[in-house]
Amino acid sequence: MNLRASLIIVALLLSVAAPAQAQRRRVPPAQAPAQHVVIMDAASGVVLACEQCEAPVAPASMSKLMTVLLVLEALERHEINLETRYRVSEYAWREHGAMSSSSHMFLPINSEVSVRDLLRGAVIVSANDACVVLAEGLAGSEAAFVERMNRRARELGLRSARFANATGVDDPEHMISTLDLARLARHLIVHFPDFYRTYGERSFTFSDRTQENRNPLLGTFDGADGVKTGHTDSSGYGMVGSASRGGQRRIVVFNGTNSMQARRSEALRLMQAAFDDYAVTRLAAAGAQVGEAQVRLGERRTVPLLARDDIFVGGTRAVRAGLNARIVYQGPLRAPVRQGDVVAQLVVEGPGFERQEFPLVAARRIGPNWFSSVFEGMRLSLPGAERDQ
Repeated sequence: MNLRASLIIVALLLSVAAPAQAQRRRVPPAQAPAQHVVIMDAASGVVLACEQCEAPVAPASMSKLMTVLLVLEALERHEINLETRYRVSEYAWREHGAMSSSSHMFLPINSEVSVRDLLRGAVIVSANDACVVLAEGLAGSEAAFVERMNRRARELGLRSARFANATGVDDPEHMISTLDLARLARHLIVHFPDFYRTYGERSFTFSDRTQENRNPLLGTFDGADGVKTGHTDSSGYGMVGSASRGGQRRIVVFNGTNSMQARRSEALRLMQAAFDDYAVTRLAAAGAQVGEAQVRLGERRTVPLLARDDIFVGGTRAVRAGLNARIVYQGPLRAPVRQGDVVAQLVVEGPGFERQEFPLVAARRIGPNWFSSVFEGMRLSLPGAERDQ
């Protein structure tokens, strides 16, 4: 790595170091009551903390995020509108509505309900009957809707997701990791910001029945505005939570607490830690020069290296203060070098930080220096000349 590259990277990392006062802030306890914990920065998607967050778990009603997403995308494509009405089938009424013990919005059998009300019921009071009516209305059956859920999960890169129903009721085939739930929540927040405000509504009234939103962060954590709780016998009490403070948004997901009170306490603790103890910094914007690489037998001796994408790093403030970065490439590079090709990596590492690599691309084309190439060929043809191994 040449001197100029080193200077640029050092300048970038100076902005990562936390002030001494911030470094003395507490770090969340290693052993938490919740299981499968993830803390994510919503703006960048950077994972700030992960405790078994990639292992698939039973998500309960947290999987309704995917159900709602498919409805929102159908609205966006103008296949339906908020005033479209769907009939409440006997299956939705008997298995998931007034005849069941699950969360529901008391939909009368054979009644017709607007997509607007069904969506609000699914989001605010986690109504299973609303989710089934939406699934049947959009796809013809819940099974066909589930196929759409799984297909969309693959398209979004949610590799752990395996959906078996539209509601999140217990099923051994119904699984997703908390990390993928965080990614799904972020997708909803980023792509449907206007509708996302629905997740912050405290109650919902339908047919003269008012039910409360079960999100324990609403009204108790400043800036909290979503997103979804979940509970079944298999999953325990879990939650996807989000809050915005000081221009930053965090997403926290966890599962496996043993009561509503434990879920509430853990949600408050983790969300507080998400803002107090963790931070994220952009080291370089996409297209910014990060350094240079040497070029052999080229019309120029070096080529500028640009960040292919935005480069973010995150974690506890104390860990981030100890990070260092270096440019790694197999070099000198051999001309010709094509503009836009990935020719190097920016490696960020440090104590307590999982090594991360970010691709760097050539800023310009570097053609061969024909005179140097001919000279090099002549030199290598001489007896005893050293050749590249």
